[in-house]
Amino acid sequence: MPLMTAEVLAVGTELLLGEIVNTNAQFFAQELAALGISHHWQTVVGDNVERIHQGLAQATARSQLVLCTGGLGPTPDDLTTEAIAGYFQTPLVEHPQIFADIQAKYARRGLATPENNRKQALLPQGAEILPNPKGTAPGMIWSPRPDVTVMTFPGVPSELQTMWRETAVPYLQAQGWVTGVIVSQNLRFWGISEAALAAKVQDFFTPTNPTVAPYASKGETRLRITARAADREIALALIAPVSAQLQQRVGMDCYGLDGDTLAQVVGQLLQTRGDTLAVAESCTGGLLGAMITEVAGSSSYFQGGVVSYANGVKEDLLGVPAELLTTQGAVSAAVAMAMAVGVRERLATTWGLSITGIAGPGGGSEAKPVGLVYIALAGAGGRVTPWEHRFSPERGREWIRHLSANQALDHLRRTLLNAV
Repeated sequence: MPLMTAEVLAVGTELLLGEIVNTNAQFFAQELAALGISHHWQTVVGDNVERIHQGLAQATARSQLVLCTGGLGPTPDDLTTEAIAGYFQTPLVEHPQIFADIQAKYARRGLATPENNRKQALLPQGAEILPNPKGTAPGMIWSPRPDVTVMTFPGVPSELQTMWRETAVPYLQAQGWVTGVIVSQNLRFWGISEAALAAKVQDFFTPTNPTVAPYASKGETRLRITARAADREIALALIAPVSAQLQQRVGMDCYGLDGDTLAQVVGQLLQTRGDTLAVAESCTGGLLGAMITEVAGSSSYFQGGVVSYANGVKEDLLGVPAELLTTQGAVSAAVAMAMAVGVRERLATTWGLSITGIAGPGGGSEAKPVGLVYIALAGAGGRVTPWEHRFSPERGREWIRHLSANQALDHLRRTLLNAV
């Protein structure tokens, strides 16, 4: 059987208005990759029959499997089923068993079934029911042409995912369309730009199985390694040597794999060493502490933190000398160092990590512009290391805060890896 190509057609004006995020498309993308089904296009259209027809025309011209989401409800703007039937010039047929199932679900909740739910019992003639165990909107599996199969799903993610796994996937497997898998692994990097990373590993971009591609997002860079194989174990065996070579080539800039975060990796290093950590934050306002405590089990190494936004708090709680604040300013390497030493001493930890800076949009000057951030790390024996960063102010306050917190974690990560 020739290689199948799938396409996602999401229906819903709310998606176009940005009122909800299209997580269903992301779910399908991941699931199709796991089944080894190629997936090259996604389309979003509003609740409009003509535009649904246009989406179907494109999808059925280039894909053998079309996965439609949304528009299966009982209201007048739920148009997907009738639009599909109309496009293929096929009459709708009522399925009494669907309406009986809807009535039973309402009865279990002690409610009468609204008459407009009868609309959900209509499917194109010849279509199979795709059952919905969790909701009232069933989908369909239909091959209106020998070269095309259309599946419809409601927009509710929990319902869609159950229907996909319990009915759609077994159907595709039974049809022989699931012949392999597509597996990806992501190497995650901090402290190296996408361009610099790409230049360093350019020779890895030529092979076709597995493939390697760079991406940048939220201040970090990723290398995605993707392999197609008969099963997951074979795909992982193809990925493993490439992953190892890339990590060796790039070195410490690679901090983790797939779902790893800097906070998780730092936590594992602290736990392995038996070290503890305290933080002192100014411009990040507790963001660093929040990232650390998002990791389950962080209480074993994280003692706590001080959000020292005002100078008085820096003086009273962290012991930063008033003279230092006056002469150097709150945003300075000297104050960052004093904050790190102070929080380490007061919370009696192995490490004290601090951040102070100007997140904007106001408060900057020619000497100290918005985006200027100082990070400091205090350790045993009076060792204190400061770092100066000048983050671009154009992307705004939250961007600077995000980069500052992650950069602080990365400085700690590299220090722990280099520590004897």
